[in-house]
Amino acid sequence: MNYYEQVESLIRKNEINKGVRTLQDNSETLYTYWHIGKLIVEAQGGEKRAKYGDGLIKEWGHKLSLKYGKKYDKSNLSRARMFYLYFPNVAAVQQQLTWTHYKLIFPIKNENARNYYINQIILNNLSSRELQKEIKNKSFDRLSYKDKNNIEIISDNSKLTIEDMIKDPIILKSDIDTNEINEAIIHKYIISLLENKFLELGTGFVLVGHEYKIVVDNNTYHIDLLFFNIKLNAYVVVEVKTRALKPQDIGQLEFYVNYIQNYIKENNHNKTIGILIVKKKNKFVIEYTTNPDVYVTTYMLSK
Repeated sequence: MNYYEQVESLIRKNEINKGVRTLQDNSETLYTYWHIGKLIVEAQGGEKRAKYGDGLIKEWGHKLSLKYGKKYDKSNLSRARMFYLYFPNVAAVQQQLTWTHYKLIFPIKNENARNYYINQIILNNLSSRELQKEIKNKSFDRLSYKDKNNIEIISDNSKLTIEDMIKDPIILKSDIDTNEINEAIIHKYIISLLENKFLELGTGFVLVGHEYKIVVDNNTYHIDLLFFNIKLNAYVVVEVKTRALKPQDIGQLEFYVNYIQNYIKENNHNKTIGILIVKKKNKFVIEYTTNPDVYVTTYMLSK
């Protein structure tokens, strides 16, 4: 079997089809690179041997790049081989991702991290530039430890949790020096940043109310942010504290969550979720928090 001729045949077909169409079909590009990677691995004698040495890739990359351009040079052939080694089942290749997305993901050695970033692209429709920012901001590293193991690429049947959506810390872009502003203004400012952050997530958050008013026994209270999440089919209560976590903060959040659960939530909705966002955690307070529907995370202002 002449593997080089098969690889060249795939590339020739892809280039001809691209010339006929104004826009190249992304799935065909991924299909082409995946099969190129498969043939390279086979030509190198299998997966174990394919991990070492790149003499064949160097030779083929030189010849193919002269004929078809730099996108088939040694670097991209190496990526194609990695593509196949990471995703040996072609059904696992996600059509929502472009080749540019995959190129950003290939250098990530941790499989759970790769799967996490792929999920973020699918959930939030991230561009390659947005993905690059997520990787640079170490979004995966900001997950809690229990969330970092056994992350699988989501499918239509996958069940999302709030932990798939919320990071610790939540990074908020700001050019304001909050040290020179009083606490009430800072609190309102942080809430406005978080409101935009949640809506930018693209994972089903819909704003129900900002400083959402509830009345209990003739007493008026205001929930910082109330969302409904379409994917979770649940209300999400968000409270913000511009200081370290205190025990009474948990009680306040639970009070709001219970109100929404008892008076606003419909029978077909899932249990109401509470998120407490603080400047600094208190591990002892969190340790004694038993409500599984209440989550505590932190925020960080970043210029």
